[in-house]
Amino acid sequence: QVQLVESGGGLVQAGDSLRLSCAASGRTFSNYAMGWFRQAPGKEREFVAGISWSGGRTSYADSVKGRFTISRDNAKNTVYLQMNSLKPEDTAVYYCAADRNHMLVITTASHEYDYWGQGTQVTVSS
Repeated sequence: QVQLVESGGGLVQAGDSLRLSCAASGRTFSNYAMGWFRQAPGKEREFVAGISWSGGRTSYADSVKGRFTISRDNAKNTVYLQMNSLKPEDTAVYYCAADRNHMLVITTASHEYDYWGQGTQVTVSS
């Protein structure tokens, strides 16, 4: 069992930066691929970024590529999402998730992820 707790969300202006953190409990965190998803009001949850177990592979949604960076520190059981050049359309609740069935493969499908955090709100004003 893995428990995930996100932090770092907030209200910022367009062009600002935020860094989200996701702290994981459980000894097997380093064995899992991890992902960040987001959900805006009235919209479906969408994939934002993913990272393999070692951090050697990453994947990004086209909408955030070049602006967001996912990373992880397995010694601290934490995954990060650095968000730069934020836009109003980035406003959403951001969730981190763990995929216990994959280490190297990064899947964009939310149903492939087994453990989810409670989410952290990111609001970007124009």
